Amino acid sequence: MSIPPDLELSDAAAAAAEVDVLVIGTRPGASADEGDDDGVPVPPLLVGADDVDAAFGGELASLLSLAGAAGAAEEVVKLPSRGAITAPLLLAVGLGPESSSAGKQGAPDLAEQVRRASGAAARALPKSATRIGSTLSSVDLPAAVEGTVLGTYAFTDYRSAPDGPLRTVTFHGGPAEQERLADAAITARAVCAARDLINTPPNDLYPAEFARRAVEMAEAVGLEVEVLDESELAAAGYGGVLGVGTGSSRPPRLVRLRHVHPDATKHVALVGKGITFDTGGISIKPAANMDHMTSDMSGAACVVATACLAAEQNLPVNVTATVPMAENMPSGTAYRPGDVLTMYGGKTVEVLNTDAEGRLILGDAIVRACEDGPDYLVETSTLTGAQTVALGSRTAGIMGSDAWRDRVAGAAAGTGEGGWAMPLPEELRADLDSRIADIANVTGHRFGGMLVAGIFLREFVAEGVPWAHIDIAGPAFNTGGPHGYTPKGGTGLPVRTLAAVLADVARQG
Repeated sequence: MSIPPDLELSDAAAAAAEVDVLVIGTRPGASADEGDDDGVPVPPLLVGADDVDAAFGGELASLLSLAGAAGAAEEVVKLPSRGAITAPLLLAVGLGPESSSAGKQGAPDLAEQVRRASGAAARALPKSATRIGSTLSSVDLPAAVEGTVLGTYAFTDYRSAPDGPLRTVTFHGGPAEQERLADAAITARAVCAARDLINTPPNDLYPAEFARRAVEMAEAVGLEVEVLDESELAAAGYGGVLGVGTGSSRPPRLVRLRHVHPDATKHVALVGKGITFDTGGISIKPAANMDHMTSDMSGAACVVATACLAAEQNLPVNVTATVPMAENMPSGTAYRPGDVLTMYGGKTVEVLNTDAEGRLILGDAIVRACEDGPDYLVETSTLTGAQTVALGSRTAGIMGSDAWRDRVAGAAAGTGEGGWAMPLPEELRADLDSRIADIANVTGHRFGGMLVAGIFLREFVAEGVPWAHIDIAGPAFNTGGPHGYTPKGGTGLPVRTLAAVLADVARQG
């Protein structure tokens, strides 16, 4: 389990902060063609560091330029202070060009620039540093807090070496901003909690254990809890969850968490896919990169973490999380291509591919979630490889009811997690027609796979319920190098989007 840093505020001068490392921000100075005639590098612009610059005799930007700083996004330059300030080490991190001048679609806004810069700085801290100061909070406090907490994240449960140092981070700000710091910290720690679940290997996080940990997290913050085991799932008719889980020696579960607020006027249902490991079943996956399927429960992890966040922040909105959990394995008891499953609620599904298992457990969960009569429903899952083909590894695909889909996509953009609204073309529904059942779980072709999966899920949403599906197949698990506040492995996306959606509903209904 990652241990987040302790966080505090101080309105004292940053130059006098009693810390091991002081973090400041930079931006690019004049563009290259506006530099001087001798080709001397243009010093970066300092961000939130006036008193620090004064301590360096007004020459800090020039000194940083000599050390190679140009203010580029996530660029880190370290400068020994040699007594000019109290901190022995100054760490300058680039925010990149001003948001307004970045201009192009998809460019990060100011908050996301601060978030990424804070994360990059946190990842670059010396291992021995235990006391950190940051002036980036003077630009955007919540973003600096989120970026720092997420950037310091490290999953070390399975390493024999000792954990890194316990750290205290002091942000520039006064006592009046304590509530903003606390809210940002709750959000960031919820993301870290989801990352911990995602990064736990599948031999230790099977359905029953996942359910146990979800219950432990939920009870710690006062959520109402319900867990259905395999016998209860069978008695209630959860054919999708049971069908997928029948090939494993470790039976499935369904977890329900509920946050109730006395002043709430709206109810949001959250649903997350909890496949604790996905071999593909009888339609087995290739061996290459199958280890990444330890992350196939990312949607469930994020939904559990978000429900706990709603309770911690005491959001005035009712939230119910419905989380199906199963392990998709090949065995003599596994479900087969050609089987027909009777889903919760009675709809029948012809299984043409056992590797399209997530939509089966989600179909059950969506029907159950809709029985509560929610005003809105949001489901998230690592559902289709087609998502990465269409949108790459960092951009989620968001589908569903047009107006609600766009509202969720707006929340995703506002948090910096991002996402792109996608259509559900009606003509693709016919491709899911089954020879013998109400619907098939896949089509006979590879076109529009992400959209087809969304259309399949739509079949299980109750009439009149605005719903959105967030496909996070790529963004949920970073298989490349770390960047900004995103580590290698589980990312915890879209916890911040879901949190923003709940906060938006609490404000506006």
